[in-house]
Amino acid sequence: MNNNQKNKWKNGAIPALLIHCSIGTVYCWSCFSNALENTIGVSQTILNWSFSIAIFFLGMSAAFGGKFVEKNIKKSSLISCLCFCTGLAGVGFVTLFHSFLPHTISVLLIYLFYGCIMGIGLGIGYITPVKTLMLWFQDNKGIATGISIMGFGLAKAIASPVMNYMQNSVGLTSMFFVLSVVYFICMMLAHIFISKPDWYDKNDANKADLNIKKVLSDKIFIAIWICFYINITCGLALISYERPFLTYCGFGLSAISIIQISTAMFNSFGRIGLASATDALKRINIKSITIYEIIFISCTLITAISLCFGFLSASALVIAIIMLLVVNFGYGGGFSTLPIILEEYYGMNYISTIHGVALSAWAFAGLTGNQITSFCLKCKFEYRQTIFVIMILYAAALYISYKIKQKLIENKTV
Repeated sequence: MNNNQKNKWKNGAIPALLIHCSIGTVYCWSCFSNALENTIGVSQTILNWSFSIAIFFLGMSAAFGGKFVEKNIKKSSLISCLCFCTGLAGVGFVTLFHSFLPHTISVLLIYLFYGCIMGIGLGIGYITPVKTLMLWFQDNKGIATGISIMGFGLAKAIASPVMNYMQNSVGLTSMFFVLSVVYFICMMLAHIFISKPDWYDKNDANKADLNIKKVLSDKIFIAIWICFYINITCGLALISYERPFLTYCGFGLSAISIIQISTAMFNSFGRIGLASATDALKRINIKSITIYEIIFISCTLITAISLCFGFLSASALVIAIIMLLVVNFGYGGGFSTLPIILEEYYGMNYISTIHGVALSAWAFAGLTGNQITSFCLKCKFEYRQTIFVIMILYAAALYISYKIKQKLIENKTV
């Protein structure tokens, strides 16, 4: 292995995994939301806004921080580490001192720490390693983004059983403190080692300014943004209520833990698998947006099949599990293929900035995704109504992704 090959792992892939395997634990919200509800003494409907705010700040900090990340990944990796770990530790302090605080203050502090501060760490950390890996892996950019973003999905598979165990053994408060220290160490190591290839830094100053207004008004970008938004919204509608949904279906605690690990693994497989598939598509001159079509076809079909069954019979339980696996697979794949789709259309020079702007869809999906399920349950609907809404949205996204590909073919932009 030559020095260049060593560097792409030491300065690219490993730091990316350390960052994303840390910040990806935001998807473990359902693992401790019930315990947090019981500790603070407020309804889960109110607390669930913490998760929504976190995703909103993730998307918006990525959107506005893309240009900053483009210039200095060392500073961005450090900011991500400090914000993310401060947010986790802050929630730990709220649970420690909640008995001395009014419920309203406790909730607002959780919104602040978990939602705002941690959310900023999520957004900056999410985009920091993506372009770096694409530069190190010039010939396999799909695999590169898959490796980076796979860590975000893998985090849930790693952390879910750990969180479940720690809540029962050391308690909720200690769990937040321990995890904040562990993730601080991981993200600081990533901060120390991450760097772009030397050849890129030498050419970086010669690029022209990006006309972001032109990007935002481009119909192709808007359509990609909508598809990405729908995929996240539908995914969050199920992922954020995964544990309560499985409990509703009649699964026990052990079975739920196994299923959650499985869905997290499928989330990760979707990220690395579908992103890697874009490399193969390029070699045979097929647009990467095809991956979105595959995702939406699969998810539309599985949600439609689920609607034909209840969730309380043995055969229907299998369908419910398959639905969660397919949705997680497509959800993860949608994230990892996004930068490849954007790079195909807009080029490599400002991919961090454009990718960051596209991630604003994640911000708005964070406000609507789990709230769709929350609204349906609040209105005394069952999960079937939620899944019906999700199916309609997936079908709409399928149509839009098809139109995008047709437009790209007509314009011969790729």
